[in-house]
Amino acid sequence: MSTEWNAGYVTDVNYTFGYYGELNPLRCRLPLLLVGRHAPKIENACELGFGQGLSVSIHAAAQPGIKWYGTDFNPSQAAFASEMVRLAGAEAMLYDEAFADFCNRKDLPDFDFIGLHGIWTWISDENRGVLVDFIRRKLRPGGVLYISYNTLPGWSASAPIRHLMKRHADVMGAPGQGIIGQTDAALGFIDQFLALEPLYAKANPGAVERVTQIKGQDRKYLAHEYMNRDWRPMYFADVENWLGNAKVSFASSAYTLDNLYELNMTADQVDFMRAVPDVSLRETIRDYCTNQQFRRDYWLRGVRAVVGHEQIAALREERIVMTFAKEDVPTKVRGVIGEAGLIDEIYKPIFEFLMDHKPHTILELEMYVGKTVNFSQLSSALSILLGLGVVHPAAPGQDQAKAKTRTNALNKAISRRSLSVGDIAYFASPVTGGGVPAARFNQLFWLSKQSGGKTPNDWATFAWQLLQAQSQAIIKDGVTLQGDDNLVELRSQAEQWGAKILPVWTALGI
Repeated sequence: MSTEWNAGYVTDVNYTFGYYGELNPLRCRLPLLLVGRHAPKIENACELGFGQGLSVSIHAAAQPGIKWYGTDFNPSQAAFASEMVRLAGAEAMLYDEAFADFCNRKDLPDFDFIGLHGIWTWISDENRGVLVDFIRRKLRPGGVLYISYNTLPGWSASAPIRHLMKRHADVMGAPGQGIIGQTDAALGFIDQFLALEPLYAKANPGAVERVTQIKGQDRKYLAHEYMNRDWRPMYFADVENWLGNAKVSFASSAYTLDNLYELNMTADQVDFMRAVPDVSLRETIRDYCTNQQFRRDYWLRGVRAVVGHEQIAALREERIVMTFAKEDVPTKVRGVIGEAGLIDEIYKPIFEFLMDHKPHTILELEMYVGKTVNFSQLSSALSILLGLGVVHPAAPGQDQAKAKTRTNALNKAISRRSLSVGDIAYFASPVTGGGVPAARFNQLFWLSKQSGGKTPNDWATFAWQLLQAQSQAIIKDGVTLQGDDNLVELRSQAEQWGAKILPVWTALGI
């Protein structure tokens, strides 16, 4: 049962094991420089409300030059995060304190980076005030605040659905159901209600489609997303009013595809928005044009413009690394209003140069593609490739040997968990200083290789023996495989992993 300490937040079930790259402070430099904003050197970083702590665990392991602090008031989640950090041999000061307690600790340094992912929408105004005061006192001049939140107007049509779900749970849910049972009961109730064709549903067909979508999502995620006491999507200007008291100003979207207006708005909409001189109103108009539901933004305490030759020089020094295999590089990018093809004349030479999956400076890339691609085209391409996750900033000037020792230990801990369950789908890379997608079977293949397995058959056999011992089987295309069909499928996946993914992981220090 939830008790008073939870402040209305769901604690009956733990949160999912997500990794969020925007919380990687080493990543913020490139998006900020691409829009002409100065980015600081990061020495002290803090994540508030870290959930299961996978992001902070990966970052603490992969970034030995950064001191990490954080809190999540759920003690089981804080304990898990602390254990992962310990197993990695890393250091991070992680607590299970409420925001009011943690933010008033006397032993905290000033921070260069503070991250708030998926917290702002689900806390009370009282706690928002605590966080704003903390940011005002503890974020250094020039420091970066990353914040994400549910946004209006994108949630306007669906907010009543959330209200019905929570209201049903409050008045009809039985305590013995647990939060997952209450969530399922609320969804069933909404199905029955929408079948009556209320005028709300006719006026908001998108909300009805959203109900169909969310029914297929992880119930733990839904419980944390929809069933908390506090839930308040905000307009950009509302968030700006709150954060103004912390002396921070909006700098850029952390999702670089958002900054490419032509992908997300019509030409007339872009012209209209750009004619608006006020940044706050301009961002609000952009949210209306795209019906934005979730914002991921960087804010700075003291925005400093970097333009012209200074911006180009700073960008040229940044190091990037390609994290996609050759066979997986995209040919298109999708925005709000449709798809756009990636022009071969621009992207082919970029892919050719980065295909060794080693860190390169943007200057080195520019020199390779310079005969056919100018710097403006290269900058735009990097914004797209960063947004698609094809390239990542490489960790600058850190102790790679120390980072690799830590990430290898953390990855072993994660892969050992995958011996039984596949709820963590990321490894840590000392090259990017962040997380890399790693599906359960790929983790098992990697663990087999670490234990002496040399061939795809070795890796597949190792995985199949584990599944057999636990009476587990592979579900492919909705069908549960029987007997040795599992081994055949695992061999196929192991061959693909060895040919495509393993070389990339090796280059990324995994």
